[in-house]
Amino acid sequence: MEKAPMHGPRGPAAPADDAAIAARVWDAARAELDGLPGGRGLNIAHEAVDRHAAGPAAGRVALRCIGRDGDVTEVTYAELRERTSRFASLLRGLGVRPGDRVFSLLGRGADLYVAALGTLKNASVFAPLFPAFGPEPVAERLRIGAGRALVTSADLYRRKVAPVRDRLPDLEHVLIAGEPGDPATIGLADALAAADPEFEIPPTDPQDMALLHFTSGTTGRPKGAVHVHEAVVAHHATAARALDLRSGDVFWCTADPGCVTGTSYGIIAPLTHGLTVLSDAGDFDARRWYRILAEHRVSVWYTAPTAIRMLMRYGDDLPRSYDLSALRFVASVGEALNPEAVTWGERALGMPVHDNWWQTETGAIMIANVAGMPVKPGSMGRPLPGVVATLLRQGRDGRALVTDGRVTEVTEPGAQGEIALRPGWPSMFRGYLHDEARYAECFAGGWYLTGDLARRDADGYYWFVARADDVIKSAGHLIGPFEVESALMEHPAVAQAGVIGKPDPVAGEIVKAFVELKPGREPSEELARELIAFGRRRLGAVAPREIAFDEHLPLTQSGKVMRRLLKARELGLDTGDTSTLGSAR
Repeated sequence: MEKAPMHGPRGPAAPADDAAIAARVWDAARAELDGLPGGRGLNIAHEAVDRHAAGPAAGRVALRCIGRDGDVTEVTYAELRERTSRFASLLRGLGVRPGDRVFSLLGRGADLYVAALGTLKNASVFAPLFPAFGPEPVAERLRIGAGRALVTSADLYRRKVAPVRDRLPDLEHVLIAGEPGDPATIGLADALAAADPEFEIPPTDPQDMALLHFTSGTTGRPKGAVHVHEAVVAHHATAARALDLRSGDVFWCTADPGCVTGTSYGIIAPLTHGLTVLSDAGDFDARRWYRILAEHRVSVWYTAPTAIRMLMRYGDDLPRSYDLSALRFVASVGEALNPEAVTWGERALGMPVHDNWWQTETGAIMIANVAGMPVKPGSMGRPLPGVVATLLRQGRDGRALVTDGRVTEVTEPGAQGEIALRPGWPSMFRGYLHDEARYAECFAGGWYLTGDLARRDADGYYWFVARADDVIKSAGHLIGPFEVESALMEHPAVAQAGVIGKPDPVAGEIVKAFVELKPGREPSEELARELIAFGRRRLGAVAPREIAFDEHLPLTQSGKVMRRLLKARELGLDTGDTSTLGSAR
């Protein structure tokens, strides 16, 4: 079976005290999990399903899935154990082996959870895809990952897989949730009914590949980030610390199943805690969301800044018309959370929205505003226990300055640098599939270089600035787009903003902002001048020099404004990989 290295390329070892403290934290987290019976290793599906199904939690609702029409399907831990065992038996019967890649192209629903956990139970590798992908992005990822099996729906197969299947020689089996309708596919329901409901999880080394998450670079082909079964240690521990998960919670993560959040915290983490996990197949609708929070007594809610900003458009009174008394903790991830969204949560929900920071590559939350810790609106929070983080001095290109393999840490409060992490946490990615050189570039001087820029204040709170390749260099200033976007969004007319650097013969670059207006506000030259003046009052020299109105800013599936796409359009350049382009609307 394919193994991954314990750590990435590294230089000098971490200081002994940091390394020892981190090791103790993760050792304690491992002790909270069971491991496979008989000492046969560590398997994510066992920790998320089987260990609960074998005990008092067997009859507890594991999944509560809301369909587009509002119908609710509930699955207990005992039922989930049987269904995932049938799926694992089905894979084994089809000849899908441990280490083989099984892809999903499904919306939110019980079949997604069964496919993910059944794949992991077979010690195969689960690779989720966005249902919004077109045929080419689907084909590219299946090809890179050498997918042997795919679970999808008849409609998605017809529109997005069938047109490219002849270019996918590794894809042997397509399982169709619902009515199959194509003789080249297998009906999932009938196949599961015929499969063995008993399945013994094979020995699983903690370093065995478990998850393959694709993330788009600025240009070029997608990167397949490899994660291992040991990642469950971080999933479980960080969900308790950063999301305040407790026994008896009803947990709702609104992230799309095709992204890492939708897997790490939409599937794995809450189930390892034996909770009830809520999923909703419907599209965003403010009243629907508030109704779900109220009727299903959601206690912990994990969503995206884009969703929060969309809810803010409906004002403070709408949430107050619903009984949200069960809601205890709200968190957000996907991009930096602007300060106004945090204070809106306090006004409208009675609690702040807790921002946190992590990446596809980190596999789990690294920096967070945790329960009981004062929230500084606009800050990502502080590193979690077991996470050793710092800021590294930047070179002229905005990335960490590396000289002869060495890096320099930023120590003064308020100074800007690139976020770097000491390798070794359990959910750290173990490579980019088939791209060792690209992986090696992520490490220097004993640190993992994240490519994200931030500031750190005297209290140890981190404040996001920008991706290193998004930084605007204007007349000697290094300007973080997020700071400008956050300021513009405080204007009552602005719903969303995206900021880029536009080439200028004098300043090098000037700041240009693309603004999406709130309903009822119309673009005009007068409003553009008002926004420029507003920005100058708030930001001074780093304010936008140009404003353009955009009815629908380009967003990724996780809700991030695609600044590079805005810049490519502005300059007439190739837009590169746009496969993650989507909208939460």
